[in-house]
Amino acid sequence: MALQTRSRRRRRMAEINIVPYIDVMLVLLIIFMVTAPMLNLGADIQLPQSGAKALQDEKQPVLVTVDHDGNVFLTLGKSPREQVDDETLVKDVSAFVKQDPKASVMLGGDKRVDYGRVNQVLGLLQQAGVAKVGLMSQPETTVAPASNGKR
Repeated sequence: MALQTRSRRRRRMAEINIVPYIDVMLVLLIIFMVTAPMLNLGADIQLPQSGAKALQDEKQPVLVTVDHDGNVFLTLGKSPREQVDDETLVKDVSAFVKQDPKASVMLGGDKRVDYGRVNQVLGLLQQAGVAKVGLMSQPETTVAPASNGKR
C-alpha cells in the first residue's frame, strides 16, 4: 500500500525544456548579425560587358529597338524595320505572338537612352502577351592597353 500512495503523489512534469530552443535562437541571431552587414543592397555597381555568344535561331525574332531619342522601332520577322508608337507596338507584337507563341522577342536599347524608357517598352511587351524577352547587347570588344611611349 505504501508503494501505491507514493506513486500517486508523484506527478509527471508538464513543462517544456526550452534550453535547446534558446541555444538555437542564439546561434541564428549570431549568424544574422554577422551576415547582415554583408548584404549591401544599395551598392553602386558597374555591369560587365556581355561575353555571351549570339543566339542561333532558325526563325527571325521580333526585334524591338529604342534609339537614343527614345523612339521605338519594330522588326517583325522578315518585314522591314519601322518606327512605331506605343499602342501600335502592343497591337502588332500581340498579333504576331498569337500567331507564333514560340517566337523569340529581343529588346535592345541605345546606351545613351534613359533606362526608364527601355523599362517602359519592356512593360509594353508584357502587355502584348510576351512571356520571355531577350536583351540585346554588343559583343565584348578587347581593347589593347594604351602604351605611353616608355620602355
